[in-house]
Amino acid sequence: MPTDCHVPERLRMTPGPTEIPPAVRERLAEPVPNPDLEPEFFECYRALADKLTRIHTADADGSTATDGRDTAVLAGEGILGLEAAIDSLVSPGDRVLCLSNGRYGDGFADFVTQYDGDPVTCAVPWDETLDRDTVETSIEDADEPFDVATMVHCETPTGTLNDLGPILDVLNDHGIISVVDAVSSLAGTPVPTDRIDVCLGASQKCFSAPPGLSTATISERAWDRIETVENRAHYTNLTPWRTAADEDEEWFPYTHMAANIRALDAAADQILEEGPAQVFERHREVAAHCRDRAADLGLEPYPTATDDCSPTVTALEYDGSATDLQETLREEHDIVLATGLGDLEDDIIRVGHMGYNARRELVDETMDALATVLE
Repeated sequence: MPTDCHVPERLRMTPGPTEIPPAVRERLAEPVPNPDLEPEFFECYRALADKLTRIHTADADGSTATDGRDTAVLAGEGILGLEAAIDSLVSPGDRVLCLSNGRYGDGFADFVTQYDGDPVTCAVPWDETLDRDTVETSIEDADEPFDVATMVHCETPTGTLNDLGPILDVLNDHGIISVVDAVSSLAGTPVPTDRIDVCLGASQKCFSAPPGLSTATISERAWDRIETVENRAHYTNLTPWRTAADEDEEWFPYTHMAANIRALDAAADQILEEGPAQVFERHREVAAHCRDRAADLGLEPYPTATDDCSPTVTALEYDGSATDLQETLREEHDIVLATGLGDLEDDIIRVGHMGYNARRELVDETMDALATVLE
């Protein structure tokens, strides 16, 4: 007998994967071209890459700085982009400065070790943000120079947003290649991609497209370094993506996820039609409203300073019972939230208000239910 894979109707206010808007789902239902043979697919891919570069580089006013940057779309969930960046930029023995204030910052160091690099972690507490002085001291006090530095813009498990600008200035002053995980911030808040060598994103967060694609916007300086590294794998090698889908070649390193590409294209269209500046402001306003509603319930955000809170996800402290709270909301109110990860799994409840879910009425529905459960 066939397995019943019915998906119940629920409000999924999670920090990715996010709810998919109707226009994106409609694109998924359209006929799918052969991504290896039909020129229409290559045209779609090139158009999507251009749109993503504009979104990656949009500042608070919606202006972009796309010159000298290429965007590649890889077939794999967001973690693929993080691993591919390390595989493509780090040779055995290379020293990598891993800046961390959370789980994914620490994870970069694990990838560096996996690819035989030499990670040096510069860490601050998870409820704080990275700062310029700490980074500069780590670089200046090091016995040897660093080749590459990694960091995370928004630490999704704790809802913490790092101020990247001053840190990128320090890295650029020292000639260090920068890799930034912006998976849960891209298309929800400005990312200084014009100063980042490899800026990484994913389809299932603020883009509100199905999970399955990683995005990477890559500078000329990063490409120059990538060409010097002998890659040890195929799927995590960024090198072929410099020319993949070019009009004079039209090829991919592997058969691409055609339906997902088209869905992400529809999602990018929606962001650009609304306007990046308007999208950023919407996220900022909804996040502030979520924190205000949480404060009324006596819930504090996990980051110690409000300015450190992400506009895409709010992490609230709920010591010792977060998983019970999560289950009650799902079973009694058909609302899905996330908890923390690792040691914080039972101490943090997370409300994702990113992409299609960055709407005030959805936050109100969530917080009304939360108020009922907490009575």
